[in-house]
Amino acid sequence: MILPIGPIHPGLKEPLRLKLQTEGERVVKAEIEYGYVHRGIEKIMEGKTWQKAIYLSERVCGICSYDHTQTFAETIEKISGVEAPLRAQFLRVITNELDRIQSHLLANSTFFKCLDHETLFMQVLDMREYIMDSIELLTGNRVNMGWNVVGGVKMDADERLFKPILDNLKIVEEQLPFTRELYAEGPVVGLRSKGVGLMSKKEAIKGRAVGPIGRGSGIKYDFRQEQPTYVDHLDFKPIWRKEGDNYARNLNRFDEIPESISLIRQAIDNMPKGDYRIPVDIKTGFDTHKNEAPRGEVTYMIETNGNLIKHISIRTPSISNIDACARYMLDGVATVADAVATYASSDPCIACTERVAIVDEHGESVKKDFYEVI
Repeated sequence: MILPIGPIHPGLKEPLRLKLQTEGERVVKAEIEYGYVHRGIEKIMEGKTWQKAIYLSERVCGICSYDHTQTFAETIEKISGVEAPLRAQFLRVITNELDRIQSHLLANSTFFKCLDHETLFMQVLDMREYIMDSIELLTGNRVNMGWNVVGGVKMDADERLFKPILDNLKIVEEQLPFTRELYAEGPVVGLRSKGVGLMSKKEAIKGRAVGPIGRGSGIKYDFRQEQPTYVDHLDFKPIWRKEGDNYARNLNRFDEIPESISLIRQAIDNMPKGDYRIPVDIKTGFDTHKNEAPRGEVTYMIETNGNLIKHISIRTPSISNIDACARYMLDGVATVADAVATYASSDPCIACTERVAIVDEHGESVKKDFYEVI
């Protein structure tokens, strides 16, 4: 039988439809149908100044919002042949890693909610509040930070705030081992996650899985390995696991948190003096740039006409990860009871995936099957 889940479902954060072909309790084939949230955000950016377009880029994704502004700004900087001051680069690292921690905690809490494990759900969300408070201390906002600008960051950091930020990180660092152990050793969670939603390394590569989803299947790659700020100034190592199941993906996110905390401490301890922002004469041209968002690689391709955005195309990590989820994690290796939790383990974001309105020859918005979009 065909079992539809969604587009409105208590376990789905955003609207989409899971179509599961089942034999008894076993899922033998899965498809994902998009088309419920079309915002056309890339088209809206065209013809705008970078100041207005970067404001829109922060609204591509609600959870990875920070990385979109950083990638947007750094793409414009590449086109213009400039580099943000080193102090701004370090401040971007701090904010980027704080954003990664809160995103990973939110992703795992969503998974625990799908398993009805209220204890882990609440503990993880409680830890996340310390990170959200730290983000607010640094940038003045909790979610849409408005922190990045072309040429650096909007304002310099008050270094007196570094201590309360570090204090918050210490609290998270102290609480994390107990929560991780409760997840890693809990027999009920293990039954619902170990060996469930399996995706091999070969399948992850074929499915173009990125971020913790790919690294949870043995892909030893993190784009931060190629970013000069991380390579030249900070001690960073990627985290990965080889099991390729729901258990590995969530544990991989837990294990990336201490690494992010270490990077923040390094950036604060070695914070350079100097400018936090430089003026940039925006050139006419085209370039592409990547960053490692919490969910994986985010890519911006921008063509400018002076200060105006002529064309922009954004590739978010969720488009690959949700595709890999449907093709490999759900398809033949999950049960109906674990379908929503398996989907949640891929940390999906529908808003950032459905950026462009698909229209017909008359300009009317149309819905298409996910694989047609791909």
